[in-house]
Amino acid sequence: MNPIQVGLLGTGVVGAGTFNVLARNQEEIRRRAGREIQITQVYARNPERARERLGAGVPITDDAMAVIRHPQIDIVVELIGGTDLARTLVLEAIAHGKHVVTANKALLAVHGNEIFAAARDKGVMVAFEAAVAGGIPIIKALREGLTANRIEWIAGIINGTTNFILSEMRDKGLDFEVVLKEAQRLGYAEADPTFDVEGVDAAHKAMIMSAIAFGIPVQFDKAHVEGIRGLQAEDIRHAEQLGYRIKLLGITRRRTDANGIELRVHPTLVPAKRLIANVEGAMNAVVVQGDAVGTTLYYGKGAGAEPTASAVVADLVDITRLHTADPGQRVPHLAFQPDAMHSTPILPIDEVITAFYLRLRVADEAGVLSRITTTLAEHDISIDAVLQRPSGDRSADGTGQSDLIILTHDTVEGRMRRAIAQMQQLPTVLAPIVSLRKEDLA
Repeated sequence: MNPIQVGLLGTGVVGAGTFNVLARNQEEIRRRAGREIQITQVYARNPERARERLGAGVPITDDAMAVIRHPQIDIVVELIGGTDLARTLVLEAIAHGKHVVTANKALLAVHGNEIFAAARDKGVMVAFEAAVAGGIPIIKALREGLTANRIEWIAGIINGTTNFILSEMRDKGLDFEVVLKEAQRLGYAEADPTFDVEGVDAAHKAMIMSAIAFGIPVQFDKAHVEGIRGLQAEDIRHAEQLGYRIKLLGITRRRTDANGIELRVHPTLVPAKRLIANVEGAMNAVVVQGDAVGTTLYYGKGAGAEPTASAVVADLVDITRLHTADPGQRVPHLAFQPDAMHSTPILPIDEVITAFYLRLRVADEAGVLSRITTTLAEHDISIDAVLQRPSGDRSADGTGQSDLIILTHDTVEGRMRRAIAQMQQLPTVLAPIVSLRKEDLA
């Protein structure tokens, strides 16, 4: 049987990793796929540098369209990143009847609906295992392994940079900016870390998982996104004392009471006894709750040349196996059949239900705690735990100050925001109130 021929767009870290994994494990891959998978042509912005990485055995061009329009290429692998050029190239590949493999989470989170519709019309596949959590096969688990389940919620550590930073802040008691510089020095963070530390990268991935889990279109603009830049070391310390760890989580949850879907990324207190709370360094982990299977956890490397290449090659094998299959019998891109997708809305953040961690810098005088608890009670917010610690600071008049740490039970986000606004006006509250969400994940 003739080899499946692949056009590779991009020879960066993941592109070179994909080329190397295919070459090294060629025989094993052929045995699994049923035929050889062969890279026929490569696009690189700098062909000379690409040749240094890949060697002289494969044609390299600086014309991406030449790869896409190559008559013998069956699959185009897009690993150039970004959204504008990548969208153009992916749609062009689909228009030419090529299957597509991509690791581009931003592309799919923003333009996925258009891309999947175009692929369906042409009868080709778009595979994207590497777009979420690197080498962890979470897309295959959601689309196929858990297909018997009604997914209830997903919570994931899906950005290794932020998890490394939070782990270092907790272990060493350092502030965010100090750890960020160290992460950049070690290569865990980009020179411009905005997409990572502001939560955007994690939100792209959470959007894709949400669409697959609940059968809804991708709609990234509806996601609520918060990063870790404003997180303070003292809150990580207080959380630890209360039996929690702070992780940047991507969370999506089905809400039958509100006929909607929660989709949010933010720092979250997680009980230290949960497995996901103990995922450290640059590792990723995703917890999925299904009605039949219960709780499942997927853990591994979320980035890097060969972990991500592992997912890219797995997609190539899947497409090779299904290359000649009836398009109507293939696994749909977002797990549900196109005519069975739902228009269930993504809920605004004010309608999210979660528990909270609050830290208030207050004057150390009688009646302060009573006024705070009364305000929370007026907004129907119940308290789970209270911790009070001297701050070491004093007001201008010599009055002492304390940090009042409160954990609440579940409440509606909008209700909590109104309570915080009211407490902030109290004369005994001396600084902006810190609020973080808390999830049990049980």
